[in-house]
Amino acid sequence: MKKINWGIIGLGNIANTFSEGFLNSNKGKLLAISSHNKIKLEKFKNKFKIENKYVFKNYNDLIECNEIDVVYITLPNNLHYEWIMKCINKNKKIFIEKPAFIDLKSAENVNNEIKKKNLFFSEGYMYRFYPFIYKIIEIIKNNKMGKLISMESVYGVNLLYKKKFFILIKKKKINPKNRLFNKKMGGGCIFDLGCYPSSFSLLIASLNKDINYKKFELINVKKKFGITDVDIESEAEILFDNKFKSKIKASFESEYGNKSTIYFEKGELIIEDTWQGKGKLIQIFLKKKNIINFDIKKNIYSYEIEQVSESIQKNNRECLYPGMTMAETLLNTKILENWLNA
Repeated sequence: MKKINWGIIGLGNIANTFSEGFLNSNKGKLLAISSHNKIKLEKFKNKFKIENKYVFKNYNDLIECNEIDVVYITLPNNLHYEWIMKCINKNKKIFIEKPAFIDLKSAENVNNEIKKKNLFFSEGYMYRFYPFIYKIIEIIKNNKMGKLISMESVYGVNLLYKKKFFILIKKKKINPKNRLFNKKMGGGCIFDLGCYPSSFSLLIASLNKDINYKKFELINVKKKFGITDVDIESEAEILFDNKFKSKIKASFESEYGNKSTIYFEKGELIIEDTWQGKGKLIQIFLKKKNIINFDIKKNIYSYEIEQVSESIQKNNRECLYPGMTMAETLLNTKILENWLNA
């Protein structure tokens, strides 16, 4: 079957790491790139051996290239909606870096437009395609550990303090133009990191057959803001259908790591590194511990590239399970918006 041709708009760090995943891909090909930065264009072109005719200085030129099957948008959060809509106007299939939207109204508008044109759309959460995710789904569905009770999930990294001799001594100088700390660009830890625990909560809650996971409320919200007025640490609890609770936390200030724990009637599942897939999956069942190792040797984004490419090969409008559906993107955007505005 013909490989799916990808075009990338925006050549930041995530685009570079993601593009390395094409080296392990049997279903996708990086065909075209676009950036306003000439230096980045040249580096990308040489590193990934992109033909000159597919190197674009203008985003619109890439979108109008008929040979591109899907456009991957990696621009700052505040530019997502604008360029999603431009792709829709050109009938392009869309893969958007998380978080797809910074407000629910934009998400709803896009949902309406892609339905009208029957276009493929998916939001990129690479962890959803890791081998351990399939194992977690299998364990939950076989029901041997009993009813799902609750879960906890965190994503915290220290971006604010310098270390010296293992002691935190001073704050780093924050660049207000950096997208992570710029409110107008959709910065803050909730949008950048919190979207991971919230989207994972949706995946697990959807497997709980005793609840309607589409009914939820946020409780016990705590937030801390930095000097640029963006949230630098926040936590909340998502209460699904008044029956299943997920505690979520995100931080630019503390090294909370990437751990998630799912609690059952008869035990728990501990994911040591939920977002990078490097740790172990620990199953504690009837007081017995079972450690499941997952050795990910290839680029972690290659799993995502394969699944999205296969979805398009099959003429699907959404990514194959357990990729994010548009319904989940709408729900996750609502959670993030409520979390930020609580």
